[in-house]
Formats: sequence, C-alpha cells, structure tokens
Amino acid sequence: MGFSDARFNVNLSILFTELPLLERPAAAAAAGFDAVELWWPWPDAPVPARRDLDALRTALQDAGTRLVGLNFYAGQLPGPDRGALSVPGEASARFRANVDVAADFAQSLGCTALNALYGNRIEGIDPAAQDALALENLTLAARAAHRIGATLLIEALNAAESPHCPIVSAPKAIEVVDAVNAATGLDNARFLMDLYHLAQNGEDLEEAIDRYTARTGHVQIADSPGRGAPGTGTLPLDDLLQRLRTRGYTGWTGLEYQPGNGPSAGAFAWLPRPLRTATP
Repeated sequence: MGFSDARFNVNLSILFTELPLLERPAAAAAAGFDAVELWWPWPDAPVPARRDLDALRTALQDAGTRLVGLNFYAGQLPGPDRGALSVPGEASARFRANVDVAADFAQSLGCTALNALYGNRIEGIDPAAQDALALENLTLAARAAHRIGATLLIEALNAAESPHCPIVSAPKAIEVVDAVNAATGLDNARFLMDLYHLAQNGEDLEEAIDRYTARTGHVQIADSPGRGAPGTGTLPLDDLLQRLRTRGYTGWTGLEYQPGNGPSAGAFAWLPRPLRTATP
C-alpha cells in the first residue's frame, strides 16, 4: 500500500504551529517523525541574525530531525508580496539577498531540496516583465542549489486559494521547470507535486502522476476538501502514493495539512507510528 511504502516528513510551518518555532522539531520527534521541512521561517527577515539561524539549526540537530526541504524567502504567506521572486522592487531584492543564506543554511543540515515559490501577479505590471524577473531569479536560485548539490523545486498552487498566482496547474509548473533548466543548463529544477493543490484545481491526479513523476523532486499531501489529514476528505491518497511509487518515485512525501482543532500531535492517527520514521 502507498502509505507503507512512502517516506514521510512533517512540514513544521503548518503543523505544530501552536508551539514556538524552536520547540517544533522536538515535538515532531516525539510524535515519531525524524524528517521535517520548513517554509522560510522568518517572513520579515530574508537575512536573519546568525544567532537565529544557529538556534534553529541546533533545535533540529538536538531533536534528531533531518531537514529535507526548505523554502527560499517568499514574503508573507499569505500576502501581496507572496512569492517575492517575481515581484519587482524590494520584494525581489529580498529574495536575491536570501538565496545564498538559504542555500548555506540548507547545506549545513544536509538538506538537498529548495522550494522557490512563484509570486503573485501585481496589478499594473506587465505579466511578461514579472515572468522575465522570475526566470532571472530562479536561475540564481538554481545555481545556488547546484552549488550545494540540491534540487530546485517549482510548485503549482491552486487558483481558488491563490487567485493571483499564475502557476496553478501541473503543466504550467513544468513549463517553468523546463525554462529554468534551459537557462542554466544544470538540469536541477524539478516539479513539486502537491496533490492537494492539484486536486483543488480539478486536475486528474492519476494522469498528473503518470505524466510527471519522472520530473518530480518532492511530493506534498493533504486531503481535499478541507486541507486536513488523510481520511478527512475524499482523496484516495494511499492509492495515489502507491501509483507514484509504481511510476518510480522514491523521494520524500511532505505532510502539509491543517491539524484540525486539537494539538498537532493528535493529527497523525491515520499513520501507524512505525511508518513515521523514514530516514533511509
């Protein structure tokens, strides 16, 4: 079955958020997980103080949790500058200032997947100009990822929740992946396949898996509707993960769902504890 074959990690930017950032790695470990991912933890600081970087690194290491995915700076989530890399002006400058900081932090923890979130369309700015800026900044990000032996991830969001984001389908995300790889010649950009977002967009998930597994560098899941834990909606996530494995996917599957009304530690009943420890 798909759940028994997958390697799961917990996104500490959506789960365990009832706790301070530095307490979340230990909470994830206490729940049985030894791999985690994060959105950029400092939305107001693309270049945080070294003490803040050191404190988070220590918290992850002390908990025995492996960081397997990290977002570059993406502004406020949500917010008008969300996905700063394609937002001209200060937002884009902040993204560029963050690129090497995020890559170096990832490298210090052995993290080899960096997600660069595409930005909102901004009224009054030519979309083509935003796309040109995005490609320029994604090229910088891909080169930084290459420097540390990492993959650059490009994610498709969903139009209902992110109406101003232009990357709201698997084919569109793949277009961006191809453009980045063509611009750099590094072939280290890959698709981040978030099954929740694709479902919200009404995409055929089986077809997306069949077409794009070979181009996929990371998978994220939440049930739909509701963005809750598996079993709270209608997606056949077990079957979908099995299909991914059958098509050759062996990477991480990030748990990026809302925990519901209770503490996050109670949001994993669907996954037997022996299946939560997945570090090879």
